[in-house]
Amino acid sequence: MTKHKVGYLIGSLARGSINRKLAKALVQLAPPQLEMSEISFKDLPLYSYDYDADFPAVARAFKDAIAAVDAVLFVTPEYNRSIPGGLKNAIDWASRPYGKNSFARKPSAVIGTSPGPIGTAVAQQGLRSVLSFCNSPQMNAPEAYIQFTPGLVTDAGEVTVASTQEFLRNYMAEFGMFIARVLQVLPRNA
Repeated sequence: MTKHKVGYLIGSLARGSINRKLAKALVQLAPPQLEMSEISFKDLPLYSYDYDADFPAVARAFKDAIAAVDAVLFVTPEYNRSIPGGLKNAIDWASRPYGKNSFARKPSAVIGTSPGPIGTAVAQQGLRSVLSFCNSPQMNAPEAYIQFTPGLVTDAGEVTVASTQEFLRNYMAEFGMFIARVLQVLPRNA
């Protein structure tokens, strides 16, 4: 069984984020062939093309972290019917300078949780649009809009509702199969 390195980005910068809890659960529910690691972007300055000639060290390290993984999982909240500004800033850094887009041909998936009944659906659609422009092959199904209720996921990442746990386990298994299919068609070093 081929192992795949998956970097995950948590759209919220808050330490107590429910999406951080969801990410922790997804790591625990991932099949053994997925080696999960968080790619943090909290220290990135606001992107400007003025940096294109000489990226700061934190931005180079961020791009290197994305280059080191086979796929990317986005776990994001919804802010004002869109993706959080910090996440968009991170994507801007990773996709620049022109011709050095870190997401090109890199499989991705999007998931998120929110207390609201639409569970980040609008943010996910916006993020999918950005990732399409970045030429990132996306897992389009199953979609995962998780309505977060108190206690659904513990601080340790344990999912307390069996049907949700099974759904998330299946989601991660599907992501693993999607990564394998994409990398079979679009090898990383092609």
